[in-house]
Parts: sequence; C-alpha cells; structure tokens
Amino acid sequence: MLPAEQLPVLSWSEWQPLPAPAGPGNAEVLAETLDGGQAFRWNRQPGDVWFGVWSGCVAEIRLTKYGCQWRAPAVLRVSVSKKIIRYLAADQDPAAQVDRLPWRSDAHLARCLQAFPGLRILRQPFGETLLGFLCSATKQIVQIKQMMALLARRHGAEIVPGIHRLPTWPELALLTEAELRACLLGFRARYIHQTALFLAAHPGWLEETEGLPYAEAKARLCSLPGVGEKVADCVLLFGAGRLEAFPVDVWIIRTMGLRYGLQGWKPAQIAHFGRTHFGPLAGLAQQYLFAAERRAKKTRI
Repeated sequence: MLPAEQLPVLSWSEWQPLPAPAGPGNAEVLAETLDGGQAFRWNRQPGDVWFGVWSGCVAEIRLTKYGCQWRAPAVLRVSVSKKIIRYLAADQDPAAQVDRLPWRSDAHLARCLQAFPGLRILRQPFGETLLGFLCSATKQIVQIKQMMALLARRHGAEIVPGIHRLPTWPELALLTEAELRACLLGFRARYIHQTALFLAAHPGWLEETEGLPYAEAKARLCSLPGVGEKVADCVLLFGAGRLEAFPVDVWIIRTMGLRYGLQGWKPAQIAHFGRTHFGPLAGLAQQYLFAAERRAKKTRI
C-alpha cells in the first residue's frame, strides 16, 4: 500500500457510524484489531485514521468520541456498506462472546480482557487470508505488509485510481515463481506458486474447505504447500470465523509458558490445551492473550 503522502486524491463518502457494540474501547484496541497480525492491508494515516483494503473494498476507519466510524470512496460506498459489518464482525455481540470465556476462573485472562476492551476477530475473505499467512512464515508484520502491497500493486486489479486489490488465486496461478519472488516473497514464492496451481486444478476447493467442520477444514489446509498447523488455524480463525481455532506462535508459546506453566510444551500440545481450557471461543481468548503479551514485552523494553 502506498505511503500516506502518495495515496491518490479520492472523493470520499460521509463518515458513517458502526453499530454501537462494534467499536473498540480505545485507540490502542483499534490499532491492535487492524494492525496486530490479523490482517496486513491496514495503515495508520494522519489523525489516527486507518486506511484499509480487502477484496474489492477500500475504507477508512476512525475512532471518535461518538464511536467508531467508517467511510469509503464515494463510488464504493454502497458496496462497502454491505460488506464492512461482516468484515469487522460488527454483527456480533462482543460482550456476550467475552462473557462465555472462562474469565471468572482465569485471572490472567480476566486482566487481558480488561486491557483490550472491544478487541474483535476480523472476518476476512478466506482466499486473501490464506495468501497473507502463506507470506507470514518467519516474517514480522511490517514485512508481510510490504509483500502484500507489492503483490497488489504489481498483480492485482485496480479498485479505484491508485489502489489495487490482491491478486486472486486464479490470477496467481498465471504467474511464475520468479514473478512472485520479485515481490520479496523469498522461499514463500514456491509455496504460493504450488498452492495456486493446486487450486487452479481443483476449482471450488477453497469454498468447500471454508464450509467444512473445523478439524476437517484444518486437515485440508495443512495438505497445502507451506501450510502448517499455525497457519491453518490463523486462516480458519481470521478468514472463516472458526473461533475454536487456537493459533500457536512464539507469543502464545511465551504467554502459555509464563502465565499457565506450560514451559517446554510443543505447539500442538499448547493448541489442544487452549481449545480445551478456553472452550469454543478459544480463538477469541488467544487474541486477547496475544495482544497482552506483546504489550507486556514492549513495556519491559
């Protein structure tokens, strides 16, 4: 995505309110939701406005004293208005979801919930989520965002002047591995190239996988090149709304060791513990634990 000073001048719609329960509790929570590792195409602009792109949508989001608001380029207002509620999971009741977590018997979880009021799990397009997390191996968020921006700019269709969507999987199947490597993908280019060819040979595979029960969907994703359990769980949690998924990365290994006494446990064991301990909304708990552990690390530096 282009830096703020290079973004094209667009005609924007009026700011629109999101449903009252949907908004984050504060600016830090909004930043954690949009730029904390769930999605990779949001960037903070001057005035704490967030500019983001997903699928064929372009939008800005801001937090005001009146609540969370959004706007879109005028030509996209109607289409974005139909999709942004689902994307931001604004049709869910956050208080009811949080209340179903075991915070009454888990003091650390209770502290995490209080620290990030209104933290949400985005519901992103499934195919885009898979692409993003195939780019994520051994990379930090800023580097993943660079890769995604290059893929969009060089190989994705223009949505509005100067702003491009990500290439679809059929479009990716037409690219060479060398063209993908030129987008700073490194060894990930091979995985994306092979996955694109597989999906081209199996039309409807992604859509079918998204609708399967969690365990079956995860097993299918893990059969793709470069997709391990963590990536599969991230794709299912952030792209398919499977809140029972419990992705285990270095931050979750750290927090489960420090806060739950699981030092030395393997990722698969931690994931099983997480799904058992936190229940059917384990993925929501995971995001709170993840955010709190990253904040704790920053405050100690």
